[in-house]
Amino acid sequence: MTSRFQTCSVALLSGVFAMLAVSASAQAADAKKPNVIFILADDLGYSDVAAYGSKYYETPNIDRLAADGARFTNGYTCGPNCQPTRAALNSGQYGPRTGVYTVGGINRFDWSKRPLRPVDNVVQLPLDKITLADSMKKAGYATGMFGKWHIGNDEAHHPSKRGFDEAIVSQGKHFNFVTSPKTDHPDDQYLADFLGDKAVDFIERHKDEPFYLYLPHYGVHAPYDAKEELVAKFKDKPAAGGHHDPRYAAMLYSVDESVGRIVAKLEELGLDDDTLVIFSSDNGGVGSYDTIGLDKKNGITDNSPLKGGKGTLYEGGFRVPYVFRWKGKIEPGRTEATPINSVDLYPTLVELAGGELPENYPLDGVSYAKLLTAEKPLERGKPLFWHFPGYLGASGDTWRTTPGGAIRDGEWKLIEYFEDGHLELYNLTDDIGEKNNLAASNPEKAKELHEKLKAWRQEINAPMPTANDPTKAQPVVKAGKNKGNKAGKANKNRGGKGKKRAAKQAASAE
Repeated sequence: MTSRFQTCSVALLSGVFAMLAVSASAQAADAKKPNVIFILADDLGYSDVAAYGSKYYETPNIDRLAADGARFTNGYTCGPNCQPTRAALNSGQYGPRTGVYTVGGINRFDWSKRPLRPVDNVVQLPLDKITLADSMKKAGYATGMFGKWHIGNDEAHHPSKRGFDEAIVSQGKHFNFVTSPKTDHPDDQYLADFLGDKAVDFIERHKDEPFYLYLPHYGVHAPYDAKEELVAKFKDKPAAGGHHDPRYAAMLYSVDESVGRIVAKLEELGLDDDTLVIFSSDNGGVGSYDTIGLDKKNGITDNSPLKGGKGTLYEGGFRVPYVFRWKGKIEPGRTEATPINSVDLYPTLVELAGGELPENYPLDGVSYAKLLTAEKPLERGKPLFWHFPGYLGASGDTWRTTPGGAIRDGEWKLIEYFEDGHLELYNLTDDIGEKNNLAASNPEKAKELHEKLKAWRQEINAPMPTANDPTKAQPVVKAGKNKGNKAGKANKNRGGKGKKRAAKQAASAE
């Protein structure tokens, strides 16, 4: 006969074993959470990477990522310049929800003689936004960010208060840079090397737990400063495909070196199979402006075969390299043509992390997690949209873009310019360079896409620019001039041809 003591003991042991099994299961689940490293270059053009066609720039480590993983050929940013893309990546929302459409206030360029008054721009990601880092942290991830934040400068908007356990911000200079919070570093250290140091250190310290590392480089943004030994490496190299500047090439080489150091650290620690590495850019390259009727000298690189560059609503403005490497999960050497967008990153990473999307918080993107691992195709359900209700100047009285919007639906893309309402329609499968405007020859398709674009603007409450009253004086700051002067001083200090280079850099104002 079994005693009451024996019965209790068996029950107790069964409970203990059950608890241990649950604990082991939870630990196993945690162990399966992939680490995520998202490396974001600044102003890197679609064809600046050798894996995307460059025959002049050298990017062996980024190319290796592509060879070991997937290279997306229709990767898009949410804006044609910096802040809207960074706001979208970190919030998961399009500009009409965040109020971030461009960089800085609307008076950076003199629009006083233009027909429209731009929509006022928000320069810091609103505090009511739940960031991607917030959601990754909630999913059990250690979170770190090192580099260019650019969506909030004060303490409340600092990334350390927006979901990142660790955050060091630096932008504006490649040498003699300052950080927030202040961090000790050698006086002559190059910023890309400093950020690489911080990234590798973060990985080392968090190797035993799932981590999310966001590494937004300041390279290859102006001022065009690089390590002189790397400039010499490219000095006598023949130009190819519109790529020709040894200083720009040297800057990109430094960014690429940081990618190599990160991958090497993952391999050293045995984290290859457990880590998804993503590489992309915040907008198109500063170049190819001759394809939209501007002076080619405005640029420093070339986005061919795409039309336009940073600051335009053409493909060169927001189609960028997008590379994913996850050994054992993503097939090596894969090329993927499915379009993806900045707002898709948030739901994708949260799904891979096994986390939960925030409640009562609209996300505009869709997860491509299963597309990455080729489990199933991406079912978006809606087109991709862009809303840019402001002006971006070039040199003199020319413009990279006037207020407008765009939609991509399948192989079709439509651009609407708000000043006069004219439409441009392109079939991107047949015409990646957007040379043939089909709006007049295919009015039915133009009307279809225009109606979808207008419906989306109404649905999301996208504010539109208003008629400009020329009788009202407008305070104007010409950002190009200011940027050029600052860049010229920086280059002069580095021993370069300051004035000449500053003229080029003026056109790259955000």
